[in-house]
Amino acid sequence: MQEISFRNDILPLKDKLFRLALRITFDRAEAEDIVQETLIRVWNKRDEWKQFGSIEAYCLTVARNLAIDKSEKKEAQNVELKPEMEEAPDTSSPYSRLENKERMAIIHRLINQLPEKQRLIIQLRDIEGRSYKEIAVVLHLTEEQVKVNLFRARQKVKQRYLDIESYGL
Repeated sequence: MQEISFRNDILPLKDKLFRLALRITFDRAEAEDIVQETLIRVWNKRDEWKQFGSIEAYCLTVARNLAIDKSEKKEAQNVELKPEMEEAPDTSSPYSRLENKERMAIIHRLINQLPEKQRLIIQLRDIEGRSYKEIAVVLHLTEEQVKVNLFRARQKVKQRYLDIESYGL
């Protein structure tokens, strides 16, 4: 096994850790604090790095647990992810930019209405691009449970989106 370097292997994960923390806490300042605390905790465990199967999965698990702890203290689960937190897509016309912005706002609202487990699985799979196995390790689930929850979450978002598009609800 190769030597794990904090600078080369762990620091590049800070953006992923931030997005995960932001998805859980819905607060940029909290997410930044969680990333810092995660990096400190990982650094303090540097003697045990070789024992971890995946340092990335360990970092994501630490960040997830910290974010859940902080959000439970502040009861931040009821706060919505705001559309202005999303990067604006590069489109040519103002009308298409407005359309995309509205679609993203609807999708974010629908994802935020999902149960926490499904919300996290969508974040890790569809936004972060994690494998089913990595998600299972981070969330302490089986791969089958991850697949089922992801399927149900996508179906729920899709159906609600189609209802909104069809009926303007």
